[in-house]
This record gives sequence, C-alpha cells and structure tokens, in this order.
Amino acid sequence: MKAHELFQRISQALAVEMFSFLHANDKPVYKAAIQGLANQRNLRPVFIERKPRDERHAWMKSALSRPVSDTLGTHLLQAWLLNANKPMLREFLTALEIPHEDDGTVEDIPSCPPKEKVQAAIDQLLGKHPQEPVAVYLHAFRNMDSSVEWPALDQILDEDPRLQFADAS
Repeated sequence: MKAHELFQRISQALAVEMFSFLHANDKPVYKAAIQGLANQRNLRPVFIERKPRDERHAWMKSALSRPVSDTLGTHLLQAWLLNANKPMLREFLTALEIPHEDDGTVEDIPSCPPKEKVQAAIDQLLGKHPQEPVAVYLHAFRNMDSSVEWPALDQILDEDPRLQFADAS
C-alpha cells in the first residue's frame, strides 16, 4: 500500500493526530507539506495556512490521498513514525532481532523472518499500542524497501482484521 493509499484509508482522527504532531514538533516538515500540496494545486501556501486548522487538516488528508502526492505523503509518514512512534518502531525491530538505531531506523532490511516470529512481534505491538498507528506503521514498513520482500508480513497484513482499515469514504 503506497502512502497515498494509506492516506485514503486512515481515519480523519489519525490524520489530525499526525498533522497536529508535526505542526507542534516538526514545523519545517509541516510547512514543507503545505508548500508541496499548495504547489500541486497551483495555490499559494498562505491560502491553506489561513484555513482553520480542522479544515486545513481535512484538506491535507484529501490532497495526500491523491497519487501525485505519494512522495510527499511518504515523507510525512516517515517523519511522524520516526518522531511520534519511536517506541513502537524499536519494539517491533527488537522483537524481530533486527539491528536498528535508537530512533528506529534500519540500515539494511534483512530477509523475512519466519511468519510465527513476525506474528508474535505484531501481537506484541497490538497489545501495547493503538491499532490504527500499528497498521499504518506495518503497511509503511512493508513498502519501505521495494527490493526486500517479506511474504509473511504481506500475508499477515492481508489476513489479520486488526490490521485492516475501516472504509474511510
């Protein structure tokens, strides 16, 4: 699932949480997102910035749901995951015995661990963290490096109802 598809499927509440976090904690990324989305629509950024925040965030979610916004959406998801969700990222990687930095980044993604190990790591995450952010992280993780395939993770994401998104339409 690409970034724009994730933005199509996540709840408005999670989108607001994500944008609010970036607005408060990573203003350069937030402003760059507004600039990039404004440029895509041939708008001046001030037009978006002057909207009330709830209206602005709804507009941003809608704009990031378009395929043309995939790169920008990927950047926003990474910024949010790496800054707001470090414990979740580290716990998943630690459970899978994947070497990682303190911020949850990975130099090289190894080949897929056994399905049982992946399932146990996912169950651990779902026991500690809200379901929707876990689903976003795992879907984003799956698409992080297109040269590495994790069939066990693909199968779990396709089959586990806890990792599915409600219909956001």
